[in-house]
This record gives sequence, structure tokens and C-alpha cells, in this order.
Amino acid sequence: MSSSPASAARSVVPGPVGHPLWGTLPQFRGDRLGFLLRTARQYGGVARMGLRRRAVFLVSAPAGIKRVLQDNAENYGRNTRSVAALRETLGDGLLTTTGAEWRRNRRLSQPAFHKQRLAAFAELMATSSQGLVARLRRAGGGGVTFDVVPEMSRVALQIVGRCLFGRDLADDADAVGQALNVTLHHTIERAQTLIALPAGLPTPGNLRFRAALRSLDRLVLSLIEERRREGGDRGDLLSMLLLARDEETGQGLSDRQLRDEIITLLLAGHETTAMTMSWTFYLLSLHPLARRALAAEVVATLGGRAPGFDDLPRLRFTRMVLEESMRLYPPAWIITRSATAADEIDGYAIPAGAIVLVSPFVTHRDPTLWENPEGFDPERFAPERFAPERLASVEHGEAERPRYAYFPFGGGAHLCIGAAFAMMEATIILATVVQRLTLDLEPGRPVAIDPLVTLRPTPGIWMGVS
Repeated sequence: MSSSPASAARSVVPGPVGHPLWGTLPQFRGDRLGFLLRTARQYGGVARMGLRRRAVFLVSAPAGIKRVLQDNAENYGRNTRSVAALRETLGDGLLTTTGAEWRRNRRLSQPAFHKQRLAAFAELMATSSQGLVARLRRAGGGGVTFDVVPEMSRVALQIVGRCLFGRDLADDADAVGQALNVTLHHTIERAQTLIALPAGLPTPGNLRFRAALRSLDRLVLSLIEERRREGGDRGDLLSMLLLARDEETGQGLSDRQLRDEIITLLLAGHETTAMTMSWTFYLLSLHPLARRALAAEVVATLGGRAPGFDDLPRLRFTRMVLEESMRLYPPAWIITRSATAADEIDGYAIPAGAIVLVSPFVTHRDPTLWENPEGFDPERFAPERFAPERLASVEHGEAERPRYAYFPFGGGAHLCIGAAFAMMEATIILATVVQRLTLDLEPGRPVAIDPLVTLRPTPGIWMGVS
């Protein structure tokens, strides 16, 4: 990437030609994933796409992504329509704020994800995973097939509730799942509609959204009220947030601030894990050799007992399976930013006010970065597969392709706060299930991708148990 000033950069950025008024928005709405993939393949690492007469740039090359998420991240804020739509549900939480407010939120939440606390969470995760095995066995009794997605959502919600809020939310799973489905569809529709109607209009969609949001708020506010009555530090995130005081003012968080942080972690945390596990079992059913290798590792490592924190480093192939699953189906498939000031990426001028998109889904399938990019190959994440000259130091110490060739958890200062928690959770769930059950796709029932805020399988993933 050139280091020359933006004024000296090329101002004409290649990209698809769209409608004079709507730009490429109709193409994007019609096939979001396909349109982005085709654009990156045809026009390169930086491509311009006009959306509603606003300059929008798709940045898909690792160096450019690093510029946006890390090297010049302060210039790329969250003043985008997508984030505004997400804020209707999440409020001013970690996923929707920047600057001083974001730094405060991150600082207050970070202690709950320290390594020492993660070790204590492992047993809760294993217990919840054993309950999942029992439910899957019952659901598939007598050879019946069923949709695994709600079950993955249920166990992920239970784990988030137990570990971060000190409460078992399993009984709330159905209500949360229904409300989440409504809010996710509402968010993507608000972000990508041709003509945005006022949120206050009593349209059927807005009324469904408000009802779903009330349902989520009732759950979250009940958690806050219950913990305020109990008082004290129970070692979970909610206790820490209730006891936290601002360094400058000495004030604690209001119920509204608490609500925004909790609902962000509740929904973002459990939704991303649920989708990762759903797609992982889908891929394993399609690739029996990888599934057998996974089962063999789990048997050799655990010998039939429940996985614990100390087992995680030895479940090497298990982690590789999850990494490859998140390469093909990254839960957070697109990240939107807005340029505060003019910048330059890969020799192209990015004007102030432009929207910049980076997409793990697109970059993870780039044939210049990944051999057989559409194929499922967990071995590509084995460190010994990478040539020494291509290795880069990363947070977790494993060998990687160029930084930001793979970024399922985002990157830079805004790297997902729960990345380590999510990987531990997914590893424990996967190891627990594969040592007890085999999940096979129902023949003849297709699965497609619904790219909402996360990549959701539609109309579900129907499987049988053996």
C-alpha cells in the first residue's frame, strides 16, 4: 500500500456500474453474498460501489483491511446505516459505539473475559453441552430428523446466561430465538431498504419489531433488577458492571447503559456461537473423513470424560475444524465503517464520508489467498502447512497467512471481546457432542444462506442422530 497522501492517489476506483439513482443497491439486495464475491473477483482488492448516490468501497485485500481495522482505525467510525439499524436493538453497546464511550464500555467488560475466569467457565460449558447431547438424542429418537439450529441457539444462550449473568436462560430460549429472528430481519431490512420509512410508523414490520424488542428488554431488565436486589460480586459480568464506577465521575452505569451492554453480549454472544456450531455440524456431515479424524482425536484426548480447560490445547484438530468452519461461514460476515477524513487504500483515494465495507466472507474465499477456497479442509489451519516466509505473529501464537486474510472476529482495537470465550465454548460443545453422537443431514433437504446480521441457515439444518 502506498504511503503517499490521499490527494496524490488515484481517484477513479474500479467497480460495477449501477442505477443512476439507487446505484448498485438493487443488485446488492438481490444477492448480497454473490454480488460482493463477484465484485471483489472482477475489480480487485478495492472496488467502488455506489449505493443511493453515496460512495461505498469494498476492501477485500488483507493490507487494505488492516488499514481500515487497525493501522488507521481511528479514521473509520461507525456512522453507517447498518450500525444505525443495529443500534435500534442494541442501543449504545460495544458493537455500536466508538471513541471514549466505547473505551469505557470495553474497559468495564474486559475483566469478565480474562484467562482465569475463562478457566472457571469451562465446567459450566461442559455441563451445558452434556445437556445438549441429551436433548439431541431425544429429538432424534426413532429416526426422526429435526432442525439443529434452535438446539444450538438454546445451548449457546444457556452458556452465556450461566457464565456471564449467573442465570440459566434455557427456559427463555424459545422466546429469545423468536425475538432475535424478528430483530435480525428488521435490522437488515432497515439497513438495505431503497426507501427508509420512519421507525415510528405503525407498519406491520415495525410493530413486530417493537414487540420483539419489548420481549428482549423484559428479559434483560429482569436480570438487572434481580442482581440489584441480591447485591455483591458473584464473579460474573453482570456483577462487575453493576459494581463498576467511572474513573472520572465515580458514577455507576444507569439501567439503560447496563441494558445496552447486556443485550449486546447476550444476543451477539449466543447468536454467533449458535451459527458457528450449526454450520460446523453441517460441514462435518458432508465430510465424513474429517468427522472421523475429529472423533478419533476426541476419544484419544478425553477417553470418554467431559472436556475441561486443560484439554483445550490438545484438541488441536477440533480447533482446526472450527476455524475452517468460520472461514467458510463467518458469523459476522460483513463489517461497515465510515471514513471521517480522506484516506488512501492500496493507491486509491477514499473520500471523507465514504462508507467502507470489509467482508470476512469475501476475503476468506479469495482464491489468491486460499487454495480451493470453496472446499472444506481443516488441515489448512495446521501451522506446519504454512511456509515460514508467510508466517505472521498473532495474538494466540499460531501461524497464519497474511494478517487479515482470516478475521472471523474482526480485528484491531475492536477485535471481538469474547473471541477466546467463544472458541473455548465452541470447542467444548463440539468435543462433547462428537464423542457421544453422530449428526447426519437429512437427504434431499437443501440448505441455503440467509445473510442477516449473521449468516443464518435457511430453512434450517435438518439432521438425524445416530
